[in-house]
Amino acid sequence: MELTLGLAGAAVALASASGLLGFAFERPAAQRIAAASMGTGAACAFAAAGRAFASGVPATMTFAGWLGGATLRLDGLSALFLLPVFAIGALASLYGVGYYPVAELRGKARRWQLFHGVAIAGMGLLLLADDALVFLVAWEAMALASFALVLVEDERAEAQRAAFVYLAATHVATLALFGLFALLARPSGSFSFASLAGELPGSPWLLALLGLGFGVKAGAMPLHFWLPDAHAAAPSHVSALLSGVVLKMGVYGLLRLSGLLETPASWGWVVLAAGATSALLGVVFALAQHDLKRLLAYHSVENIGIILMGVGLALLGRTYGEGALVALGLGGAIFHVLNHATFKSLLFFGAGAVQHATGSRQLDRLGGLARRMPVTALCFLVGAAAISGLPPLNGFASELLLYLGFGRALLGRSAIAFAGLAAAALALVGGLAAACFAKAFGVIFLGSPRGPAAAEAHEAKATMRLSMAILAAACALLGLFPSLIRGALRSAVLAWDRRPGAPPAAWAAPSAALGWLGVVGPLLLAAALLAWAIRRAAGRAPSPTVATWGCGYPAPTPRMQYTSSSFADLLLRALPWPIVRHERSELSAAPFPARGSFSSHAEDPVLDVGLAAAAHAFGAGARQLRRAQRPSLHANVLVLLLVLVSLLAWRLRW
Repeated sequence: MELTLGLAGAAVALASASGLLGFAFERPAAQRIAAASMGTGAACAFAAAGRAFASGVPATMTFAGWLGGATLRLDGLSALFLLPVFAIGALASLYGVGYYPVAELRGKARRWQLFHGVAIAGMGLLLLADDALVFLVAWEAMALASFALVLVEDERAEAQRAAFVYLAATHVATLALFGLFALLARPSGSFSFASLAGELPGSPWLLALLGLGFGVKAGAMPLHFWLPDAHAAAPSHVSALLSGVVLKMGVYGLLRLSGLLETPASWGWVVLAAGATSALLGVVFALAQHDLKRLLAYHSVENIGIILMGVGLALLGRTYGEGALVALGLGGAIFHVLNHATFKSLLFFGAGAVQHATGSRQLDRLGGLARRMPVTALCFLVGAAAISGLPPLNGFASELLLYLGFGRALLGRSAIAFAGLAAAALALVGGLAAACFAKAFGVIFLGSPRGPAAAEAHEAKATMRLSMAILAAACALLGLFPSLIRGALRSAVLAWDRRPGAPPAAWAAPSAALGWLGVVGPLLLAAALLAWAIRRAAGRAPSPTVATWGCGYPAPTPRMQYTSSSFADLLLRALPWPIVRHERSELSAAPFPARGSFSSHAEDPVLDVGLAAAAHAFGAGARQLRRAQRPSLHANVLVLLLVLVSLLAWRLRW
């Protein structure tokens, strides 16, 4: 047990060392050594997680002299979350060697390296924490480091605004967690997680604080308002870290605390409904985006919703004594955590490569990049298919467990059968996600270049391509052979419920499903490859001589191609209710019309409409109040005296 925690501690220390080394020396060699240090830390983390999965017994260690005692613990649940944290951290460091070189960016690259190491170390410590004090210290380290990462390019107004909104949101979440742990520790007087297990029933106030504290960090709708701007404004490898693992710390906190508490049935329904709402609205808002990174950011909201749907199903299964629902819901949710970290980081790396090559994130300024960036295009296509839940990639494997869980709920007892209707929401989300990424991939990589930047694009650097290729291979490997992590998922599911006397989850159903996928997936892939080989041996059809997207015109231009607005317009008109859209068109009805145009812009209803309007109203009221104040010192003293007399009179009256 000491070796397991020692390896995990070494991973945290090496992540910190990576940041310090990269910050201390402004040299390319130092940046490469820092990336190697992060990679070594990832190897230590994988070794620690492997030992935790193999033993099945949590590794614990207590330090008696620190703030009254601190406890570290590595079990199956925290070990599984440890994998994406250090894997994505190491690949982001490798990607940054080419994307964010210190020789060109100097101070920015050094600051990124420092806070990247702090963020990874903070998340590693958070996963090891087994008491509230260590948890909150690690949580705040992660939050402040993430703020600094969003603000790395601090000369940009976009980054300043996004970082400020993120900082405000994350500290609201932290205050909620302070209140949550204070309420939980009140009966026992201890902040240890072990003393909290089964200690209190899930009261409404506790559950509200739990949802607010972890929901903001996870980016679930409507607490997602900080997420699109932060993901879009940050450098792409920072966006990959935020979406791939920082959001998952909110999911981990929700799982860890809900596994300790007695939650009522209503909490499972609330989490399931919140997940379905977040998934549906996230993918709808993604369809309306023209900025590639904002599009990917809203898909993070969607996938967090999918994960929460699985958590809600597991909570309902626990409440109603359905162990198979616990295993399928929680197994699917945790598997999707791992998968989302893989394919979303891949997509953000691809977006970074596109921006690095063209200088733009706007979809309508791109096009035809597959010919100029073939490796990036192929890797992005793998990520797009995976996030759309298409077989045989990993997104399909985790969503299959959720479909099986919802189907079992639908055919089960009447008290829980309504949960099975969430399968329809999940299917709709998958269809809309496929449409969104057909738009994104088609507009970016197919067709003809829409501008000189796209026409002169170049392939990404070697370290960037290597990072994307590793993640693309992981998407395929986890989809084709999900049995490789079957033992890890089982260990994580069994470690979730820490209430005294809690029955273990029934693992037979997800185990059989993953085993079946491990046989059918490779067979289908082999059949597809065989068909392709036969077709290739029979001879290829002659290549067309007309331009792509010609549409029958003898002399087509890039302006005649579908844009992101026109591609998604039909779907968005069918789903108008959640979106605030502004359209601008210049069309002519003349027989020989002049040049026309059409564009649209979608606002976020929470940040751009709700919170922004409230902030403006508050600011206007404060300005009016300031103007109403008299400049005379005597008048101000008189007002203060009247207030004090009124308070004394009220106190004497009561």
